[in-house]
Amino acid sequence: MFSKPLAQRLSGVALSLSLALTGAVQAQTAAQTDQEPQADILKRSFCVFDPVGANGPLFAITKTFKPVALREGIELDLRAYTDEKVAAEDFKAGQCDAVLLTGTRAREFNKFTGSLEAMGAIPGEEEMRLLFNTLSQPKAKPFLTNERYEVAGIFPGGAVYLFTRDRSIDTVEELQGKKIATLDYDTASLTMVRHVGASVVGANSANFAGKFNNGSVDIAYAPAVAYTPLELYKGVRPNGGVFNYAVAYMNFQVILHRDRFPESAGQMVRDEAVRRIEEAYQIIAQAEAEIPDEAWMHPPQEDVQEYNQMLREVRLSLLEEGIYDERAIRLMKAIRCRVDASRAECVSG
Repeated sequence: MFSKPLAQRLSGVALSLSLALTGAVQAQTAAQTDQEPQADILKRSFCVFDPVGANGPLFAITKTFKPVALREGIELDLRAYTDEKVAAEDFKAGQCDAVLLTGTRAREFNKFTGSLEAMGAIPGEEEMRLLFNTLSQPKAKPFLTNERYEVAGIFPGGAVYLFTRDRSIDTVEELQGKKIATLDYDTASLTMVRHVGASVVGANSANFAGKFNNGSVDIAYAPAVAYTPLELYKGVRPNGGVFNYAVAYMNFQVILHRDRFPESAGQMVRDEAVRRIEEAYQIIAQAEAEIPDEAWMHPPQEDVQEYNQMLREVRLSLLEEGIYDERAIRLMKAIRCRVDASRAECVSG
């Protein structure tokens, strides 16, 4: 389970999300009745991906908010999913009005925001903050909407690290032949694992941790927020470690069926997210602090530059294949170069 302080901060973020969605539904109710009071209970459903499930802190706070929403005339149908694929499929089938998914899984609903977890595209928190602030502005709405869906909010999940059961695996060359738990629906991850000569072992958000912890795979990748709740320390101990290099930067996205919410709903959620964003970064900082110092593996700077170039090559190849959205890739490059103009890609163009 999450530590108590971490759970409390997760609860705060989830509460802000619930408040934003409730406000959006209230606005739609007023619009539908020409500002007259709504007598009937308005029902809206929200599928919540929480790797811990119905006992997780994200889902727990939404349960406690239900009676508050009901007093406002809104009945929230909250559904916890430990399997992200099922949550996405239920949303796609129209069984939920809104859903919370990771950025990679969100790609089928919005290619632009689904490209934000591109390999190496967001190296760290400073870049993520700039990206988040940019996409929270009203002028960014055209990138967040299409005919059917709107990405109403993007929340940082932290850097994605490689977790290894063997600390001697500390270079790209040593990844060759190693078994890596790989999200079987993510073309980018499959491409990356094959690029380094490692062996793909299909996994999903519900079982990758178990495969790593029981030794079925040598390596798994995940953000620090997964370390404690998914017990990844069981796989890391006693001979493994956490490679301190951001392979990607994870995010969570709230996606709406546009025809079930008013036009202003998405921006309402984004504005609320801006007000509570520091809590999300505190969650990430707390999670990374829970990984013991001795577990971290720190690559030398010359290796980091090599990794940066390798991930850039993979990004560009996936862009050519149509996996990533070119506008998103260009935006993230501009942000990287703004933070560090000395990067090789910024000098070479």
